Amino acid sequence: MIPKAAPRHHRWRSPHPIIENMLSQRLLLVTAIVGIAALSSVVCLASKEFVMPTAQPAKTYPARDEHPMEKVTVAVDPYDMADKANIFSVHYNDLGFMPLFVVVTNDGDQPVSLTDMRPELITADRSKIPPATPDDIYRRLSHPSASAGRPTPIPFPTKKVKGAVSKQAQEEVQSAQFGALAVEPHATQAGFMFFDVSGISTPLAGAHFYLLGVRDAKGNELMYFEVPLEKYLSAPAKPN
Repeated sequence: MIPKAAPRHHRWRSPHPIIENMLSQRLLLVTAIVGIAALSSVVCLASKEFVMPTAQPAKTYPARDEHPMEKVTVAVDPYDMADKANIFSVHYNDLGFMPLFVVVTNDGDQPVSLTDMRPELITADRSKIPPATPDDIYRRLSHPSASAGRPTPIPFPTKKVKGAVSKQAQEEVQSAQFGALAVEPHATQAGFMFFDVSGISTPLAGAHFYLLGVRDAKGNELMYFEVPLEKYLSAPAKPN
């Protein structure tokens, strides 16, 4: 009877030191590439620059007020939805601000002046809200105390808060502002106005945007513009 051979136990051998070193280097290289790719995406997001939307003639927006005799139209396009507001790096809606893209088109043959214009948002409960100033937005961005924005009986000078806000946010706030002082003949001017609607659950429903102080080339004030924002809310959704 032939005895059975004892089973062989194969012992695992570590790779040759050269091969092991090559594997380690390859693993480090892959890890570095993944890390650089992730870091690059973060840097690209952080360095996102604001680009003003291209304004169309005011007559093409649902929420508008046309003055045919004066040949001037004012339109308002709220940036209330995330897909529209992603042009910003700052989440203004989360801070309680409603960005309104205000468009003014002059179809006349003479320029109109916006130097004395007075914009105002009036909500459904008749609350009158002026546009926020850049410093108002900076204060909200810097997370001040609850009492920081309350008016005081004596008009003490307010503290500048730019130092607490990133340079990118400051540049975006400045670049987005409606800054036109006039609208040339057969031209359109546009920009953003930010309204503090914190505490209002549905700020656009029943609200109206008013623009006063628009003047013709002779200095005569035009009839005020009134834009019902319900026209925006009830407009058909644009096809993708």
